Amino acid sequence: MKNFLLGVGVTLAVLALGLVVLVLSLGSGGSGSAGSPASPVPTASAIVTQLPGDLAEDETWLGAVQLRSQDVASPDGDLVDVVATGSGVRFSPAGLTAQQLDIDATIPFATVADQVGKDVTVYDAGNGKTGVQRQVSILGRDITLQATGTVSADGGQLLIEPETIDLGGPSFLDSAASTLARSLATIRQDVAGVPQGMTLTAVQVTPQGFDAQLTGTDVVIRR
Repeated sequence: MKNFLLGVGVTLAVLALGLVVLVLSLGSGGSGSAGSPASPVPTASAIVTQLPGDLAEDETWLGAVQLRSQDVASPDGDLVDVVATGSGVRFSPAGLTAQQLDIDATIPFATVADQVGKDVTVYDAGNGKTGVQRQVSILGRDITLQATGTVSADGGQLLIEPETIDLGGPSFLDSAASTLARSLATIRQDVAGVPQGMTLTAVQVTPQGFDAQLTGTDVVIRR
């Protein structure tokens, strides 16, 4: 299980102590923090309003909650402008579980680039496109590959597919190495820093990174 949302876990502990409790209608919308591009806040599909009959003595029933964090850091990756909306949430000394958890967050370009490897840069190429730059060795030559392409949610993963590729060399090099260059410029990976079981459902490019929406059911977040 990935180490996810330490700040959210602390916040839930505070909620459980009764200092702050936010019970909301998950049908209401929201947006990111001031200064970030507006995006719809994902909502859980249902709200569990009745106290469950099997609640253990060391569990706290939070029902439906919405938590916000400007920055979330974990060993797996960083997220910013995070809005986590959950229903059927139980909090215990072991961690928390949510019958439904939806996350709206910005994935910094650096987080994605770090997953790919060193000497990789991912950036906003404008017009809704993503840019990828990396140092590669092709046909015995060390070159700088630059590509622009689209980003999408595919099979629950983040997928960057190149539309244009520049190897910074003569045209015959671009032609001979096109297949390899395309594979090196294609990025497919899970979203770092979120719990297992979360599925990426939508993503778009912003100047700050990738605005991502994820959802999951029966999500377990251990301490």
